[in-house]
Amino acid sequence: MARVPYLHRHDSAADAQPLYDRLETERGTPTPNIFLALAHAPQQLDAFLSYANSLRNCELSPRLRELLILTVGHATGCEYEVAHHRPYALTAGLTAEQIDAVPTFESVGLFDDFERAVMRLAREFSTRTEVSSEVWDAVAGKLTTQQMVQLVLTLTWYVSGARMMRLLDLDLEDEYLLT
Repeated sequence: MARVPYLHRHDSAADAQPLYDRLETERGTPTPNIFLALAHAPQQLDAFLSYANSLRNCELSPRLRELLILTVGHATGCEYEVAHHRPYALTAGLTAEQIDAVPTFESVGLFDDFERAVMRLAREFSTRTEVSSEVWDAVAGKLTTQQMVQLVLTLTWYVSGARMMRLLDLDLEDEYLLT
């Protein structure tokens, strides 16, 4: 059970209704629990949505972004993040087999060298908050400076998000329960 109650539209003040309109337009219905928990801080939730959207509209390929996010989710033990990004990963071109293999990416032949390098970077930062020069260079050597900064922003955002989701102990919605 989540550590804060989920704040649904019908329990919110009238001035919060535009935020729920935005959530439904951008994130669909039913509204995911992460947003219902964060709705207690509407100004921050609004900024949270804007920043998250900016990361989706950057120069990183969606496939690479989702590999990074799934790696963060597994490395931090955040089932909520993994479950919510599985559909995005499929849309980005990953197969179900690849998605399932993210925790063991080093030992399966389903990812190319660069994808594994990005996943190593994500795992190292997620678990140790440090990244070796070797791992950094393997990724930075293949991306522009802009893409590398966007990768760093995406990585740190999702590590922070995973920690926040775990701290709030968000419930995984029924439609995302992994079987």
